[in-house]
Amino acid sequence: MPIIKTDIAIIGGGIAGITLALDLLDQGEQRSILLLDAQSEDNFGGLAKGAFGGMMFVDTPLQRKSGIRDSSELALRDWENFAEFGAGDHWPRAWAKYYVENVTGQVHDWIRGLGLKFLPAVQWVERGLYQPGNSVPRYHIIFGTAQHLITILIARLKEAAKDGHLTLLFNHQVRNLSVRQGQVTGFDGHDLNTDSPFTVEAATTVIATGGIGGNVDKVIQNWSREWGNPPDKILNGCHPTADGHLHDQVTELGGQVTHLDKMWNYAAGIAHPQPDFDGHGLSLVPTRSSLWMDHKGQRIGPQPLITGFDTNYLCQQLAAQEKPWSWQVMNWKIASRELAISGADHNPDLRDRKFLKLIVKLLLADDGLLRQMVATSEDFIVADTLPELTAKMNKLTGKDYISAPFMEQQISAYDSRLARGPKLHNDDQIRRIAQLRAWGGDRIRTCKFQQILDKKAGPLVAIRTHLITRKSLGGIQTNLDCAVLKADGSQISGLYAVGEATGFGGGGASGKRSLEGTFLSGCILTARRAAEVISGSLKVTS
Repeated sequence: MPIIKTDIAIIGGGIAGITLALDLLDQGEQRSILLLDAQSEDNFGGLAKGAFGGMMFVDTPLQRKSGIRDSSELALRDWENFAEFGAGDHWPRAWAKYYVENVTGQVHDWIRGLGLKFLPAVQWVERGLYQPGNSVPRYHIIFGTAQHLITILIARLKEAAKDGHLTLLFNHQVRNLSVRQGQVTGFDGHDLNTDSPFTVEAATTVIATGGIGGNVDKVIQNWSREWGNPPDKILNGCHPTADGHLHDQVTELGGQVTHLDKMWNYAAGIAHPQPDFDGHGLSLVPTRSSLWMDHKGQRIGPQPLITGFDTNYLCQQLAAQEKPWSWQVMNWKIASRELAISGADHNPDLRDRKFLKLIVKLLLADDGLLRQMVATSEDFIVADTLPELTAKMNKLTGKDYISAPFMEQQISAYDSRLARGPKLHNDDQIRRIAQLRAWGGDRIRTCKFQQILDKKAGPLVAIRTHLITRKSLGGIQTNLDCAVLKADGSQISGLYAVGEATGFGGGGASGKRSLEGTFLSGCILTARRAAEVISGSLKVTS
């Protein structure tokens, strides 16, 4: 069995692991560093490589330029409102405070220092429904998506590695952490390239393997009691390598793994038209002007479902439905203006930094993405009439669940409320559309009170959606030095964790809900903090 000796071993080649390795090298670290990942080099960068690239920052130049007055105090108040922390959540609270006080300097300014830019319009997400959320817009989108950021980070990492202090290994799957006299001394695993075992001996080991969202069985096992029973079908919006195996290893060592029932799943997943693995899903950004309906074609309520306010609430309501799927019903005009899909691949103009083309398509409500999905996804249904649409919907689910006259009654009631005009708009979804359109970043992507059965706006469109896994809000408990903690609060010597593996800090920094945009930035923030600590500790002991 090959034995690889190194000073620092980083398990996981996502954005947290890459940032940590790069920061250590940039700080002049002279010790040997090993960064290994279970996937191939083509997938170096993990989920961040295909991510949209939105990040939550506090009191930035873009916010001030837009007239937004923000502060770490306001952000922390919003964060704690949404999180609903429990009495024992000392480290999650500490990491929340650390985030709002440090994310702009440690992540925003760092990214700008790499030469990247953010789109000029700050977006306003997770405003809050029953719990107050973001009081002001904070969601900053990388021009070029996270893929552009990952490309630059990997290039810088490989350049920094030329001094010989960094080794990269791919297709290396870690199985067991090694312990000697109470200290983690490395790990063993399986080399998928040669189908053979290997061992790593390291003075410092860092877990950066992501969350549990790629393991749907584990997601179901940890399903929140507040959400009732999990749906019969949940799509995988992560990757099977994000399986929570290292979480189990930490537990076996006596480490704390907390709040795995806190998840940031998304409400509108569809089956990936070109899947890379079983159950692979795509996450839609739900349209605002469509009606969200159950398997019988009844509008879900009594509180209408609409995105932009509380994703946790959306997921909870959809998980409670009789069937695991729901429908979003709209027309072509609504879908052309409002449909979006999370990730770099389905936002090519943003990804490729074609700003003028991006703006023109937004202004003209280009339907290219809609046409692409209609052509490639069975979950997208188009029809000229409502009876034809419901027939196709029933055919897709294999049973006549939906009555066309009943669904027409549901939609017509909504359309009639719209037709009465703004002075008489008496529907919570319509009121929230008006609120969304008051902010410029949302106005350009939200129709102005569009009726669904408007023949001039046709044809009709129905999208079948399922819940889809995405981020783990809980994880390995760490202190503010990123050291892995035992139940008694003591550290497991030689072991650190960063990124989503830690629930983005402390085993659950977001509590029940994220203010959104805290994930990529949370990975970078925890990794940069770990680099400070590890580099400092190594220098002290050298």
